[in-house]
Amino acid sequence: MAKPEATRPASRLANLLPCSNWLKGYSGNKAGQDGLAAVIVTLMLIPQSLAYAMLAGLPPVAGLYASILPLLAYTLFGTSSTLSVGPVAVISLMTATALAPLFAAGSQEYMVAAMVLALLSGAILMVMALLRLGFLANFLSHPVVSGFISASGLLIAIGQLQHILGIAGGGHNVLDMLWGLAQNLSRTHGPTLAIGTASLILLMLARSHLKGWLSRLRLSPMLAANLSKAGPVVTLLLAIAVVSLFDLADRGVAVVGAIPRGFPPLSVPTMELQLLPQLLPAALLISLVGFVESVSVGQTLAAKRRQRIDPNQELFGLGSANIAAAVSGGFPVTGGFSRSVVNFDAGAATPMAGAFTALGISLTVLFFTPLFHNLPQAVLAATIIVAVLSLVDLGAFMRTWRYSRADALAMITTVVGVLLVGVEAGILMGVGLSLGLFLKRTSQPHIAVVGQLPGSQHFRNINRYAVVESPQVLSLRVDESLYFPNARYLEDRVAELTGSHPDIKHVVLMCSAVNLIDASALESLHTIKQRLHDAGIQLHLSEVKGPVMDQLRKSDFLEHLGGQVFVSQYDALKTLDPGTTQAALEK
Repeated sequence: MAKPEATRPASRLANLLPCSNWLKGYSGNKAGQDGLAAVIVTLMLIPQSLAYAMLAGLPPVAGLYASILPLLAYTLFGTSSTLSVGPVAVISLMTATALAPLFAAGSQEYMVAAMVLALLSGAILMVMALLRLGFLANFLSHPVVSGFISASGLLIAIGQLQHILGIAGGGHNVLDMLWGLAQNLSRTHGPTLAIGTASLILLMLARSHLKGWLSRLRLSPMLAANLSKAGPVVTLLLAIAVVSLFDLADRGVAVVGAIPRGFPPLSVPTMELQLLPQLLPAALLISLVGFVESVSVGQTLAAKRRQRIDPNQELFGLGSANIAAAVSGGFPVTGGFSRSVVNFDAGAATPMAGAFTALGISLTVLFFTPLFHNLPQAVLAATIIVAVLSLVDLGAFMRTWRYSRADALAMITTVVGVLLVGVEAGILMGVGLSLGLFLKRTSQPHIAVVGQLPGSQHFRNINRYAVVESPQVLSLRVDESLYFPNARYLEDRVAELTGSHPDIKHVVLMCSAVNLIDASALESLHTIKQRLHDAGIQLHLSEVKGPVMDQLRKSDFLEHLGGQVFVSQYDALKTLDPGTTQAALEK
């Protein structure tokens, strides 16, 4: 008995600090793998962090701040060995959408509100972790999430065109953005357009062809792949060199400007209490969307290495990362898809790669921020556009439409809502429609009349198979759990089917697909039993699952049922009409 007691504190520590598991066997070889991955991810993260901060309506340095302590926090509390946490496009857009109506972009109030938003998101994720509410993210169905991400990608890309063209833009939906661009198109700034277009071309070529070009130079496939990830940094440095060489900042090219060197003081952001209710809904959506995106990426990458992640611990890890962002001058963060894939492909062995990446970003903040003074905003816009267009999956619409038009309708509703109404409204419309369609579908469950397949003990739908039906036993298979939305439908459907079979003496409800019978459905079963009894028909059940049977035993239903509960539908028919059963077996 001493051994379990001795391991209990260690188990608690492992649950609280998952890093305690992998740190035990950490070696120089793993450190080398993590260090190499960190260098590659750092080169990718620097331009992305600057760009996503701009997308969120914040000074570019906020993106660097949001890429240091959050990474360290996730290293301690996260369970994925390759997930890279930091600013991402969709969450940055949601941050801007939540704050733009309240404060002027880039103002001190705006920056404080962004930190408060991160703090609220972190607190929500922490509470969800403590209550083990990771399942709540399941209410964001895949079609809704896919439609939301694709629409957000389009919205972000269109919103960045103003920086590529060097004109004024704006608007909170796609129509406003396009109208604003059309009105100011004649004011397009030539040098800015040239830099933005060249950056787009370079970034796209680096993404699609640079690896192949480097391979032709007889570099190893791994080295070619790793060097190709530096394309955004090379583009950034070239743009800075061009702007500096030709003094383009003085000729109207918008640049990042002075970026403070060093770290901001750690502090808990505060805000007037009356603003918290306005930020709380956005924080909740950011938390859910960020969690879904992060866990999806983490689980996909973990499966490739036959590892697993703990969704509830991931809530804690992401919550701590957001709180770390809040106290260090950042904004809401989550696990990024492209960075995590790069981290995985670069060979990251443990979450320590994230800590090494945070070290790389820290060195950048300490020593290299003056280099970004002449960084054109058009380059950051091009970085965002290339990154988010990879999120747009137009083929998903046709695939979903062919498989399920109800899910496709939820996806289309989400897309239209995001593009024409707003980010938060779009996802709420998609979730609302998905839940509505689910309730509609489960409120009218499929209830099939089944018969015995000749020569077997199996039962199938009489409308799909040539089966043997009993003249005195009506076998009904209920293909849904029974709960309050479909309880009355069950009553009506049983009455309808028994009315069309006037010679039956027994009704057997086949419950193989029933995982739940709630109180409303239990009352309906009482009603069905009584109505059948009054008509001279006996009700029976078959294939009732153990947990459902346990619940039924807590009521008096079984005592008053009068009929039997059979282990299988075959046993039911064999007992109630043995002649038909035997005849079916002999066919």
